[in-house]
Amino acid sequence: MLIVADENIPLLDAFFGDIGEIRRVTGRTLSRDQVVDADVLLVRSVTRVNQELLEGTRVRFVGTATIGTDHIDLDWLKARGIRFAAAPGCNASSVAEYVLSVISLFAERRGLDDWTTLSVGVVGVGNVGGELAQILERLGFEVRLCDPPRQESEPDSGLPFVSLADALECDVVTLHTPLTRNQPHATQHMLSDQHLAMMGADQLLINAGRGEVIDSAALLRRLDQPDAPLVALDVWEQEPGISPDLVDKTWLATPHIAGYSLEGKMQGTEMIYQAMCQFMGLPVRKKAGQFLPEPALSKLSFTSAAGEDDAVRTALLACYDPRRDDARLRLTMKGNPGERAVAFDRLRRDYPVRRECSSLKIQLKGTSKSLQDSFRAMGFKLKI
Repeated sequence: MLIVADENIPLLDAFFGDIGEIRRVTGRTLSRDQVVDADVLLVRSVTRVNQELLEGTRVRFVGTATIGTDHIDLDWLKARGIRFAAAPGCNASSVAEYVLSVISLFAERRGLDDWTTLSVGVVGVGNVGGELAQILERLGFEVRLCDPPRQESEPDSGLPFVSLADALECDVVTLHTPLTRNQPHATQHMLSDQHLAMMGADQLLINAGRGEVIDSAALLRRLDQPDAPLVALDVWEQEPGISPDLVDKTWLATPHIAGYSLEGKMQGTEMIYQAMCQFMGLPVRKKAGQFLPEPALSKLSFTSAAGEDDAVRTALLACYDPRRDDARLRLTMKGNPGERAVAFDRLRRDYPVRRECSSLKIQLKGTSKSLQDSFRAMGFKLKI
């Protein structure tokens, strides 16, 4: 059996090495010639999987180690009887922690002693947005949920959904929708001139979902205005050839890595491994947890002298500080368009190991129950 797999999927040998031969490929440039003799294709979001790629091949199983599926022609795969599996929710914690870190920096910029005084509009309440909203609510933030498809399909859910306009009134607006086109509540260019004009200079817009959800040309126009909101972008239109002008005008700019925690990537691999085993009738013998290495930072200690907001910010940014990725991305914007695109993909391919809050043990001595609850809400391990 031949398994063709994106070289950026972690633990390929550990999960799939005893199932078949593995051929590693560059996902962005994968061609039909590289997959024509494959039985299994494993990809990430940079590979378009459609008739052009797979017609006439012997592929019978396609897995994407990502939560999104807009790069997959699902109808064509179904019509050809090709089994498909994704990894929904695999990096939800990673993206949620990315957003929390960005909000923490925004609160610091605003000079807030208590970051939970900020209101947060979560647009798109699926695996990622739902997990983020739960964490924010446990921390004490005011949260507004916007998800028109769920609002229509789950009228009895009890969730207090609001309109997009209502969500855009919040201090922080964070986008977590899939990319959809030509259907009710399509999200392509969901935020255009009209909606961006609703946000002002004291607000923050975060996009860690899909780049095409924001009309980049409209965003550039808005950012040229004196009352524009701050913007943090992890996803971009036309990746990897992203706009250097937009990077320059963005408060925080990162190279599509919000979900790139080690735990998130490994869980994505595990989920498509499980699906493939089920398809092939093989026993599931491996779990991502057995391959997790010891974290570089394993413990932090706080005493009763620690202020709650400072302690939370210190621990959160010790796990992940987006300013590092921002600096790396801005350095790549100095070349020509081809060089910038290659550098963008290199930042993702060579991304340093990043661990989630769950990898860090927090030792607390004489601290308040409120601080303990905050750390628990974000997934840290506690030793009291």
